[in-house]
Amino acid sequence: MLMKYMQAALRHARYEILPDDSSSYGEIPMCTGVYANAPTLEECREQLEEVLEEWILLRVYKNLSLPVIDGIELSINEVA
Repeated sequence: MLMKYMQAALRHARYEILPDDSSSYGEIPMCTGVYANAPTLEECREQLEEVLEEWILLRVYKNLSLPVIDGIELSINEVA
């Protein structure tokens, strides 16, 4: 389920080449704070995936909600 969630989120990623230094910038708008900047588009994609993974783990750790993406909902259930 986690992989499907990440893949869905990454499908919503937006990329652009910055005019200042020709580096690549990427973000996932529905995941506030998930963005990356790297010299190449491929490096930017890889970095964005890592940032997304860390963002999900942090939100789970802090018991914060995650957005529903393409009908995929990750929920946190308390274990006794």
